[in-house]
Amino acid sequence: MSSFSNPVPMTILLVEDDEVDVMNVKRAFKKNNISNQLVVASNGIEALSLLRSESQDYPKPKIVLLDLNMPKMGGIEFLKEIRQDPSLSSLSVFVMTTSNEDSDKIDAFNLNVAGYILKPLSMDRFIAAVSTLNSYWTLCEYPQ
Repeated sequence: MSSFSNPVPMTILLVEDDEVDVMNVKRAFKKNNISNQLVVASNGIEALSLLRSESQDYPKPKIVLLDLNMPKMGGIEFLKEIRQDPSLSSLSVFVMTTSNEDSDKIDAFNLNVAGYILKPLSMDRFIAAVSTLNSYWTLCEYPQ
């Protein structure tokens, strides 16, 4: 008998402005039979407003998949904002980006990201990476 205390799959927030990348994440979720609800925001400002909204049709996301290079508010700026907000600071954030800049990696890890995944992976490698992420967040125990 399973003793997981998270019977309802967690909602995951994808912060990504590239429609092709959004479709790739959705395809990788489907290929891995990931049933978590995926909510999409196209930039950091939209993501913050989703996270801070009280009226939602889904449980608040506990996991964020974050692109760094976005208009209006980029990923590092978004990370700084959530880490300073007591109601959002415990979010698990995984960066998925094309940026291979050491400064971005350093900034991201200094802002307590759970992982940094470099795009573009081949579709097969991307599906495998999402499978690994799913294993991780399925194993983790999150407070209610």
